[in-house]
Amino acid sequence: MTGHPITRARLRKYTVARTLYGPVTLARAIERLGFVQADPIRAPARAQDLILRHRVRNYRAGDLELRYPKLAIEEDFFVNYGFLPRDTHALLHPRTPRTTWSKSHEDKAAAVLAFVRERGVVHPHDVDAQFQHGKARNWFGGSTTASTQLLDQIHYRGLLRIAGRASGTRLYAAREATPPPVDPQIAMDRLVDVVVKKYAPLPERSLAELVGRLRSGAPQWANDCRAAVQRSRTRLQSAEIDGTRWYWPANENPSARRWSSVDVSEGEVRLLAPFDPIVWDRRRFETLWRWAYRFEAYIPEAKPVRGYY
Repeated sequence: MTGHPITRARLRKYTVARTLYGPVTLARAIERLGFVQADPIRAPARAQDLILRHRVRNYRAGDLELRYPKLAIEEDFFVNYGFLPRDTHALLHPRTPRTTWSKSHEDKAAAVLAFVRERGVVHPHDVDAQFQHGKARNWFGGSTTASTQLLDQIHYRGLLRIAGRASGTRLYAAREATPPPVDPQIAMDRLVDVVVKKYAPLPERSLAELVGRLRSGAPQWANDCRAAVQRSRTRLQSAEIDGTRWYWPANENPSARRWSSVDVSEGEVRLLAPFDPIVWDRRRFETLWRWAYRFEAYIPEAKPVRGYY
């Protein structure tokens, strides 16, 4: 197979062509992406809707939430929070939580889990009305119901799943615990491959940082992250360009003609979410496009250069 020399311009084209493919079904798009990051900000739209609208045939805002109950996907932590195929989700469990519950907290969780199993699918309001747990401080300093926080903790431990949403609020259902993998190293390598498939081509530093983020989704293998990076460097294809080593899936070649044949119009304008795979890795984006993209939603009001997104 003939191709073009691998240059920065070629990597840029490869980056766009491998992820902005022609419209497919919602299930197929999630399978190809491997993971869709979620974010509740609706200005101008939720990240998952902005990501999928470029890749799913006739997609409309809210389609993922509407069709979620019938898709073979789960909502959970991966390298970030979002949606992923069940086969990948199974690789993240069983999780070893990073915090240990007190006996009283364990008893509360057990009571809530029994309640969910009895009801089938519950809204956090149902749990709060039943147990009246009161309020709790959430991770960004605000206040939330303690029942919602407890449901999230049980979900993270893999004993609950998200069954769907009602007006944006997560609905919970019980799930059976996932058995441990036969070979944790193989499971970890498969998770790394999902990361690379989603965000390739990756600069060497970004590869290491993304694998490190698997500590959120698979804390039980946090100590294997460094070894997983070393293994990936031997399993993946790579090349050094302008002093930076880049990595991509072993079955792909950025110089192949297949990427030149993908129909991505040069003059076409795309509204990308800050979590879209093309722009998510700010280091990669700045290296390939030669300008710094920043997500300015959370910086002081006087400092944004280009606006909220």
